[in-house]
Amino acid sequence: MMSSLTEILVRTNLKRIWRIAIVGGVLLAAVFFGQRASLRWLLLLSVAGGGVALLFVPQLGLLAVIAATLVVRYEISTGTEVYLNLATLLIPALFGLFLFEAMRKRELKWAASAVNRPLTLFLIAGLLSLVIGNMTWDPAVPRSGNFWLVQLAQWAIFAFAAFAFWLVANLRDCEVWLPRLTWFFLMLGGGLAILHVTPVAGQLLTPITTLTFIRAPFWLLLAALAAGQLLFNAELGRGQQLYLAAVLIAVFVYAFVLMEDRTSNWLGIAVVLGMLLWLRLRKLRRILMILGGLLLIVGLVSGALYEFAGGDEKWDESGASRLVLIERVVKVALRNPITGLGPASYRNYAGMEPLLYQRALWFHPLINSHNNYVDLFAHTGIVGLALFLWFAWALFRLGRRLGDYYQSGFVGGYVNGMTAAWVGSLVIMLLADWILPFVYNIGFPGFQASLLVWLFLGGLVALEQAAKSGPMQV
Repeated sequence: MMSSLTEILVRTNLKRIWRIAIVGGVLLAAVFFGQRASLRWLLLLSVAGGGVALLFVPQLGLLAVIAATLVVRYEISTGTEVYLNLATLLIPALFGLFLFEAMRKRELKWAASAVNRPLTLFLIAGLLSLVIGNMTWDPAVPRSGNFWLVQLAQWAIFAFAAFAFWLVANLRDCEVWLPRLTWFFLMLGGGLAILHVTPVAGQLLTPITTLTFIRAPFWLLLAALAAGQLLFNAELGRGQQLYLAAVLIAVFVYAFVLMEDRTSNWLGIAVVLGMLLWLRLRKLRRILMILGGLLLIVGLVSGALYEFAGGDEKWDESGASRLVLIERVVKVALRNPITGLGPASYRNYAGMEPLLYQRALWFHPLINSHNNYVDLFAHTGIVGLALFLWFAWALFRLGRRLGDYYQSGFVGGYVNGMTAAWVGSLVIMLLADWILPFVYNIGFPGFQASLLVWLFLGGLVALEQAAKSGPMQV
C-alpha cells in the first residue's frame, strides 16, 4: 500500500516537474527568439516543435509537406546552381524518422507491392550510372570541382520522389489519414487555386505562394482528385460538390484560358478528365472511343488543335527547337547507351559544340532536352529508362486492379483519380521534365509540384495493403 502511494506521489511530482520545465523552456525560448527575430529562427523553431509533434503523430509530417509545397517560399543555397527548399528537405527527414521509429519499436512492416522492385532497382541504377559516368568521364569535357554535388542532387530528386511515394505507401491508419491528406490538399491547394485565377487576389497571392502554382503537375493532380471525387463519390454533401466544382472551374480557367499557350497544362488535364470518364462510364467506352477519335481527327484535319496549341509561332518558338535539343542530348548520351552519362552529366557533354537552330548559332549552349524520357535515358541509359517504364506499367496495373475493387465512395474516387493522374503525368513527361525534373531546368523549385503527385501515388499502395484484409469503408 505504501509503495503504491509512493509511486503515485513520484509520478505526480514528475508531471509537475515536466510542466514547469516546459513552461520555463517556452519562456526562455520566447526571450531568446524575441531578441533574434528572423525568418530562419522562426523556421528552426517551427521545425523543432514539429519534430516533437511527429514523435506522437508522425502522419502530421505529411500535412506539413503539403503545406510547405504550397505556401513556404524558402530556399537554401548549396554553393552550386542548385537551390533546395523546405518541402524537399522534409521528405528525407520524414523518411529517416519513419525508419528510425520502426526499427526502434521493432515494427518495420514494409508494404509489399509489385511496384517496389522496379522503383528500388531504378534508384540503384541511378547510383551505378553516377559511378560509371565518373569513371569513364571524357577528360576533354570540363566540369567544376564540386560537380559531384550536382550529380548527387539529381539522384536525390529520384530518391526523394521514391521516399515520398513510400511514406504514403506505408501510411499507418490509412483509412483515417488518406482522406485527411486528400481533403487537406483539396481545401488548401484548391482554395488557393480559386484565388489565383481571380485578377486581384491572384496578384496578391503570387509573392506568398510557391512556384508549385505555375507547374503543370499541381493542376493535373488537383483536377484528378477533385474530378475523381465528383464522379465516383456519391456520399459527398452538396457543399462538398459545389466546392469541388468550383475547384474544377478554376483549373479550367487557368489551363484553357489564362495559360492556353502552355500545352502541358491543358493537355495533362484533358488526359486526366478523359481517363476518368473512361473509367467511370464503363458501358459507354466504345462510344467514347469513337467520339474521341472523331474529335481528334476533326481537330487535326481542321488545324483547331494546332492553332489552340499556338500554331506556327509556338512551333517555331518551342516545338521545333525542342527536337533540335533532343537530337543533341540523344547524340551525346549514345556515348554510353547502356548506363547513360550519369545523373545531370549530359549538359556538360552537350555544350561542347555550338548549336545551330534556324539562323541562330549558340556558341556555348546550356542544353535541356525538355523531355523526361530523354533525360532519363541520358542520366541512366537504357537500363534506368527501362526500369522506370517497368515501374510505370506496374503502378498503372495496380491502379486498374484497385479501380475494379473500389468503385465508389471516397476510395473509389481516390483510386480512379490517381490512376488518371498517373496516365496524365506520363503524357506530360513528353513535353518537359515535369515528374522527375532535371536539376538544371525545372529543378528542386519545380520538384515541389511533382512531389505532391508522388505523395498521393503512394496512396495506391496503401490501399492495396488495406484491400488484402477486405474492402475499406471511408
